[in-house]
Parts: sequence; structure tokens; C-alpha cells
Amino acid sequence: MVQEQAAAAGANDAAPSAKDAEQQQPKPFSVKEGMQGIITLLEKAVKTKETRLLMGRLMRQTAMVRKHMTASDLVAFINTYLPMDSKSAGFLKGYVMQDGDTAPMEDDATAAGDAGDGADAGSAPGPSQLPEVELYMYLLLLVNLLDRKQFAQAREVADTAVGLLQQHNRRTLDAIGARIYFYYSWAYECTGALADVRSTLMAAHCTAGLRHDAVGQETLLNLLLRNYLAYNLYDQAEKFRSKAQKADTWRVPGQYCRYLYYLGTIRAIQLEYTEAKEVLQQASRKAPTCAHGFRVACNKWLILVRLLLGEVPERVEFSAPGMRTPLAPYFELTCAVRSGDLAQFRVVSEKFAAAFRADRTTNLITRLQYNVIRTGLRRINLAYSRISLKDVAEKLALPSAVDAEYICAKAIRDGGIDAVLDHAGGFLATRELTDLYSTNEPQAAFHERIAFCLNLHNEAVKAMRFEPDAHKRALAAANGGKEQMSVEEIARAIEEEEEDDM
Repeated sequence: MVQEQAAAAGANDAAPSAKDAEQQQPKPFSVKEGMQGIITLLEKAVKTKETRLLMGRLMRQTAMVRKHMTASDLVAFINTYLPMDSKSAGFLKGYVMQDGDTAPMEDDATAAGDAGDGADAGSAPGPSQLPEVELYMYLLLLVNLLDRKQFAQAREVADTAVGLLQQHNRRTLDAIGARIYFYYSWAYECTGALADVRSTLMAAHCTAGLRHDAVGQETLLNLLLRNYLAYNLYDQAEKFRSKAQKADTWRVPGQYCRYLYYLGTIRAIQLEYTEAKEVLQQASRKAPTCAHGFRVACNKWLILVRLLLGEVPERVEFSAPGMRTPLAPYFELTCAVRSGDLAQFRVVSEKFAAAFRADRTTNLITRLQYNVIRTGLRRINLAYSRISLKDVAEKLALPSAVDAEYICAKAIRDGGIDAVLDHAGGFLATRELTDLYSTNEPQAAFHERIAFCLNLHNEAVKAMRFEPDAHKRALAAANGGKEQMSVEEIARAIEEEEEDDM
């Protein structure tokens, strides 16, 4: 009897635990419910004229729908949320039906029936006349075509969406329009015709500036910079960037990261390595953790810029999570630069030439050759007190002793090595280390520090002698006196009037 009661109690305890386990399991994502939430969000944003809802929440929900959406779901959405007699509904469904590789799609009657059932249940809104809903359907189809690698059809849909977008001037369309322009440029880039959209993007950027569309301005600015850089038009990109209207604070953090990355690449090509390093570091730190490809691209350019500045990145930076494989060519390149072995540098450059061309970093790698030679020369200068130019050429893998002589002369002039070049004897001699305190360098350094202290003292004395706000206080006192006199005059006038009345 006791055993039966214990078994019954155990069964009762197991039943709630099973129910709790079922409740703890995450509910599978429903594309239909996600789409209903998006349409409701669009209608609420239009009704309240609140554009902040469309910045973050709409794009996050769109990303979830995009992962699970099929062609049949897209047809059902078009039949549910767009009027059946609209031109956009027929246009969009025509492009969805062209795909035969996806899951079997239901016909219009079935989709309409399902939409009607959902509307009767009160869970889904009916067809909407809002341009936000219509353009959002274009955005969904455009993303779906790009995911299916149908770039030609995506170009046609993007052209139609941009033409429809240019007919409206609504602030609630700013976020959707920015994404449409982004995928519009991407579709043309995938088909190799990125230069064809430059004039359209430029006109849209000017229009966004006139309409105070901050989101559109940021997106279009980055798209135009990417357009210029894709064709190596760095000077035009810098001129456009310097003259383009930019806000003090960016609305979209992701667009700000892209802008910093493009600015860093421009500065690196223009030989401004210090600013390029700061900007690329800032872009890599501000990038979200999910943007793995963007952070990899930033680190590739940042590694090369640091090498050009004479710095050597730490090994830990190459072994970070997710960075070991994509940064493997740059790790071998860093080892070659650090060792000063020109032959190894050339081997690595030829071995990963295709990867460097794909990353568009070949120009910077070509400049690294002189850094490799300078590092090798520094090692030779420390190891040998006197060495022939022929041996220098052999150690640095240079074509001839004449080239070695020119390179050594340039290194001596730039201050890379402390040596003497003997042209007649054909050798490189290291200068003997002298006592630093027997020269005038300590005196010059001491004089510089004294001059700094004297200038600081003079500035402090001037600041105490001439107070910066003295004239303001005098002016305020003068204005206060006038106001006081005017009040006294009014009081005296009132007293005189009272005496007259008496």
C-alpha cells in the first residue's frame, strides 16, 4: 500500500515537470504572425507619425521573417495586405511565380482563402492602401530575389521600387526607402553595373538632404562612397565626402561604422596612415559582434596600415575567434615583414595574390616592400660593422649592388640606419657609437624644456593680468545701473502723481 502511494506521488510529481518542460520549450517562429506584427507596426507608425518605431523594431522583425519566408508565404502576404486590383500586387506576384526551385506554392485562390480565414479570426488586418505597406512588399520581394541569386529580376524589381519611392515624400518611408536603395545598389553591384546607378544615388542623396531625411542621407552617402571606391576613384570619393552634408550625430550606428571604414580606406590610399589607423580601429570597435565579415575586412586594412607605420601586430590579434582562417595570409605577410626577408615577402605576395586582389589591398602590399627592405637593412646594420654592397644585395634578394647602394643611401637619408656609405670602396660601414653626453644633444633637450616652462609661465602671467571676463562684468554693472535708475525714476514719478492728486 505504501509503495502504491509513493508511486502515485511520483507520477503526480512527474506530470507537472513534463508540463513545465513543454512550457519552457521556445515557441517556433510563425512567419504569418511575424508579418501581422510588421503590418500593425507600419500602420501604428503612420498613425502616430513616429518614425523611431521603423528604425530598429521593423528591421529586426524583417530579419526574422526573412530567415523563414518562402515563396508561398510571399504570395499569401501580397494577397492579404495589398488590394487585389492594384498594379503592384500583380507585378509582385508575377516575379514570385517565376521561381520554380522553391517549395511548391499555393495558387491565388488558396492563398486568398487562407487570408480570408485569418481575417475572419480577427488575427490579421485586411488590405491596406498605405504606400508604406506597398513599398514594404517590394522590399520583401527584392530581398527574396537576392537571396535566391536572381540578380536580373532583382534589378527590375529595384528599378520599379525606386520609381515608386520617388513619387512620395513621407517621413514614415525614410527607413524603408533607405533599405530599398541599399538593395537597389546591391542588385546592380552583383550584375557588374554599379556605375549605372551613380547618378540615381546622387540625385536621391540631394533630395534626402532637402527633405531632412537623415537615415536616407547616411545610407546614400555610404552607397556613393562604395560606388566610387569600387572603381578606385579615391580622389572623387574624398571630394564628395568632404562636401557632403553630414549630421553631428548619426542616426544609424551601422551606417556610421561603414562610413568610418570607407574613410579609413581613403586615408590609407592617400598615405595618411596615422588617421587611417585611428578611424579603422574605431570602426572595428563600434561594429556589432554579429557583423563578422565587416570586422574581418576592417582588421585586414588595419593590419596593413600598422605595418606601413612600422608597427607589428600581436599574434593574439590573428588568433581571435573567427579571425584565424581569414587573416592567415596577412599573418604570413606580417611574419615576412617582421623578419625583413624580401624573398619570403615575395613568395607570400605571389602565393596569396588572388586573396589580396579580392580584398583590394594589393596597392598597400606593394608599398610594404620598402618596409621589408628597411627592416632587413636595420638588422644588417646591427650585425655587421662593415659589409660590402654586393653582400647586402644578396641578403636582401636585390637584383644588383647598384640597387643596394641606392636603397642604403635612401635609408641613411631617412634616418632608418646610422651608417656611412663608401661609393669608391663599395661597402656600408656602421658608425661607431659615441658618448651621447659629449655632444650637444643634452643641451638642446634641456633648452627645449626650459623654453616650454618659460612659455607656460608667461601665459599664466598674462591670464592673471588680463581677466577674460572683465569687460563682461563691467558691461553687466553698467546695464544694472541703468535699470536701477529707471526703476527709481518710475517710483519718483508715481509719488509725484500721488502728491498732485492729494
